[in-house]
Amino acid sequence: MTPTDPASPLVLDTKPLGRRAGAMVELSCSFEAPAGWAVSSAEVVAGTPAELDLRLESVVEGVLVTGTATAMIEAECSRCLDTMRRVISVSVQQLFEYPADGGAPSLDEDGEPIPALQGDLLDLEPLVRDAVLLDLPAVPLCAADCAGLCPACGFRLAEDPAHHHDEVDQRWDTLQDWLSSNEGTSAPQGQTQTQKKGE
Repeated sequence: MTPTDPASPLVLDTKPLGRRAGAMVELSCSFEAPAGWAVSSAEVVAGTPAELDLRLESVVEGVLVTGTATAMIEAECSRCLDTMRRVISVSVQQLFEYPADGGAPSLDEDGEPIPALQGDLLDLEPLVRDAVLLDLPAVPLCAADCAGLCPACGFRLAEDPAHHHDEVDQRWDTLQDWLSSNEGTSAPQGQTQTQKKGE
């Protein structure tokens, strides 16, 4: 197990709880969003302030952490391609078990190891990172009613909702070409198409 850095803003000291079942501490703290919290469609803006509002409860098994994490994200709108920023707030909840005496860590209902305290310290970084990444939009939109771009020329439809192009059915292109190439030609005066065919 990687040693927990007590200087990290996402590492909390649980000594005030005293391992007394039923003890509770509420706290708020801020930290600088790290680089690398990203998925293909969006990312947390590194270096911007992020916030935690938490409740730490001492239970028989360990310390239960419940609360919210707030962070600034950046993404490209999937319709109009504008870069947008917005604040998201996600819920977090995790039980951190007291250290086991040489035994294997307990498993949650999904078969994953339950994180453990390191001494009196608990590391929130994996918990907060995973919660934020799961909340990042897979298909970002700057607005639910974003009109997007004109598929023909890329014009921003929000600037002129009436923007359009007159479309010509390409199936008539051959006829149009034939008419253009025969423009100005006609049969001799007094001669009909029927007469031509009978000659």
